[in-house]
Amino acid sequence: MGIALITGGSAGLGLEFAWQLAAAGHDLVLVARNEERLAEVAARIREVTDVRVEVLPADLSVPDDVERVADRLASTGEGGTPAAVGLLVNNAGFATSRDFTRSRATTELRGVDVMVRAVVRLSHAAVQQMVPRGRGAVLNVASVAAFTAGGTYAAAKAYVVTFTEGLAIDLKGTGVTATAVCPGFTHTEFHERAGIPESSVPGWGWLDAPFVVKQALADVRRGVVVSTPSLRYKAASVALRALPRWGVRALGKL
Repeated sequence: MGIALITGGSAGLGLEFAWQLAAAGHDLVLVARNEERLAEVAARIREVTDVRVEVLPADLSVPDDVERVADRLASTGEGGTPAAVGLLVNNAGFATSRDFTRSRATTELRGVDVMVRAVVRLSHAAVQQMVPRGRGAVLNVASVAAFTAGGTYAAAKAYVVTFTEGLAIDLKGTGVTATAVCPGFTHTEFHERAGIPESSVPGWGWLDAPFVVKQALADVRRGVVVSTPSLRYKAASVALRALPRWGVRALGKL
């Protein structure tokens, strides 16, 4: 079934991607900062499924670590190198929930490194080996926040959406696809880390991780370029895109 490399693969949506892809028979390369947690996740997946799981500890805000992941993505299986990755899931997230004027510049820039720089570098490494083979897919996890005026996080996700759309154009006819998935609020530990209490969002506003991941993977298979799980968030995205920017700003940081 091929190999999928997932960044941020030890928790949240990344962990759900790992389980669903393993259940579908994909071997995995899991990337995350916490080596111990990666090893635990890999061991559990191996116990339940028959797939192979590689672990690649890396902090995607560190350029040298990004290059190590890029090297794995560049592997083609020839000359003794590891087998080629057929699906890249750029999922690693970074919470920048503080007001920009009260946040540290180093924190904001680390967020850009993880959510923008690493996505570009790893996508480039992946397509360099996928295009010659005529098959493969890149799935970039963005957010409905991409269509808001939500500071560095929203700006980074807006970049991811536009970058993915441009990449999809460049890949047309190659057999390789690019998809950006734009979830709304989803039950994972990400929002807890970001300091966003679940009570601050109405119950109907929350999605479940299994649903989001299932929809994203289905849209990858269909070649959808911008995937927005759930009708309510599809409607919200359309409305936000239709609003003039002053109207979006008036809504504040959603």
